[in-house]
Amino acid sequence: MSYVTPKDFATQMIDAGESKIFMSTKDTLIRAYMAGAILALAAAFAVTIAVQTGEFLIGAILFPVGFCMIYLMGFDLLTGVFTLCPLALIDRRPGVTVGGILRNWGLVFVGNFAGAMTVAVFMAIIFTFGFSEAPNAVGQKIGHIGEGRTIGYAAHGLPGMLTLFIRAVMCNWMVSTGVVSAMMSNSVSGKVIAMWMPILVFFYMGFEHSVVNMFLFPSGIMLGGQFTWLDYLLWNEIPTVLGNLVGGLTFVGAMIYATHYKTSPKRTPIVSEKSGVMAAAE
Repeated sequence: MSYVTPKDFATQMIDAGESKIFMSTKDTLIRAYMAGAILALAAAFAVTIAVQTGEFLIGAILFPVGFCMIYLMGFDLLTGVFTLCPLALIDRRPGVTVGGILRNWGLVFVGNFAGAMTVAVFMAIIFTFGFSEAPNAVGQKIGHIGEGRTIGYAAHGLPGMLTLFIRAVMCNWMVSTGVVSAMMSNSVSGKVIAMWMPILVFFYMGFEHSVVNMFLFPSGIMLGGQFTWLDYLLWNEIPTVLGNLVGGLTFVGAMIYATHYKTSPKRTPIVSEKSGVMAAAE
């Protein structure tokens, strides 16, 4: 499967982050729009499977198909650029600035949201026959998901907010691992297998993904979920974005950069003259 070593894909991560920062506005928006739309469709697909089979695990197993499509086609999710772009700044790549990173994040957020909202509207039309009747079973489920993961958190106050934030951190720990995993192989099959595993974990564990939620919650509101846009923004999207940023950058980007790109010198072996036993000097 043409395995790429960690040292080599660490360099690829920084190169990718630099490339995204300098990408044109048009290309950034289009790629983000398509990523948001595809991931939203994958989420609708997974929920449909879970409702029709009664087994959420089956939906989780098949959900990563959307993620794989996104990265094989070169599209961008907010969770991915959270991890990759700052590495170019840390590595002091010429011309990379905080402003450039924030510009990329802002454009990707807008593109992801627009793509997810497009699919949310389309699926709401499908689930209700053009808003002419009550939502079907899948539509009702999406509405209930939105209630539980907004006002459900709010009912617990600060502990609920902490739980939401940690779920978002854990989410992008796994999702960004999937982003990086795509760089571990030069073959399509290798990339897909490597990406599939961490994405399955994130989805089945119910972690909070900012782009998936850009579909689930607006769609839930359209489908009659008993929560508001303010509930969605304050008790899900904003804390989820912040948690995704912390999780991806801290536990994936910074860790791989620190140990595989900026590798520390190896310890020097020392042989004791008396015993002949080897030790290591720092």
